[in-house]
Amino acid sequence: MTPPANPAVRDRLRIAIQKNGRLSDPARALLSACGLSWRESRDRLFCYGESAPIDLLLVRDDDIPGLIAGGLCDLGIVGRNVLLEQAGEREQAGEPAAFRELRPLGFGGCKLMLAVPDEWDWQAPEELAGKRIATSYPALLRSWLKASAIDADVVTLSGSVEIAPRLGQADAVCDLVSSGATLAANHLKAVHTILETEAVLAAPALPFGDTRADLADMLLRRLDGVLRIRDSKLLLFQASRDCLAEVISLLPDAEAPTMMQVDGSDSIALQALCHGVVTWQRLEDLKRAGARGLMVLPVERMLA
Repeated sequence: MTPPANPAVRDRLRIAIQKNGRLSDPARALLSACGLSWRESRDRLFCYGESAPIDLLLVRDDDIPGLIAGGLCDLGIVGRNVLLEQAGEREQAGEPAAFRELRPLGFGGCKLMLAVPDEWDWQAPEELAGKRIATSYPALLRSWLKASAIDADVVTLSGSVEIAPRLGQADAVCDLVSSGATLAANHLKAVHTILETEAVLAAPALPFGDTRADLADMLLRRLDGVLRIRDSKLLLFQASRDCLAEVISLLPDAEAPTMMQVDGSDSIALQALCHGVVTWQRLEDLKRAGARGLMVLPVERMLA
């Protein structure tokens, strides 16, 4: 079987994002940083792209993979956990793949973890054999159990997973963990990570065959530029030629620096794009190594 083709040919790109929730504002901010702007509909469910033919659908997080699968939207910003859970559901039902992850986006990070009661003297995942595990992610849990050769019962719950052991519904839980405060409040402890998740850009399994392909490429170029410079700084300084090797060794996260001879001296002017944090301590280390006139500049935009 092959994945279904997109049912409609459109000359505008449609992106689904979470209407409300922890991914909503960061998703909008990221797209705005790519130079996109919109006019929002009165019902606040659709945003018409004004700076580019790229529109937004404002929906529930769990609906985004299905909208992509049905061709009702072209891309989506969604949690990796949601995307893989629904991909697993399709696979277990014998349905073809309908969507894929294009890019991790660097926000909304958390972990899908196994947690057990505090009094459990946990040693290894094999202890779950024969136990009941409550989760809102049954496909991901079943896949992990199968890969780990563990025979356990999966108890599917739509919410309040952490309370299941106290109610006698389950022996352990599998749920998203951020700070761990909710687990602690229910006398549980996280013991094993099944999935590291964050917001991702999702797309159909098949490429677009119309104008949307060019629009998607443009968006990816801009996204890559924005994500690349999120913590980046442009570092300008001078150093004598005999200090260059030591100075450059202190810039392991920098792209190959641009160098120019300073007229009438043995000094070299350098500019380096650093993708890590440029702290005061780091500047002091560079100065001791022979750098001088150090200047740190923000990077607003970058297009490779």
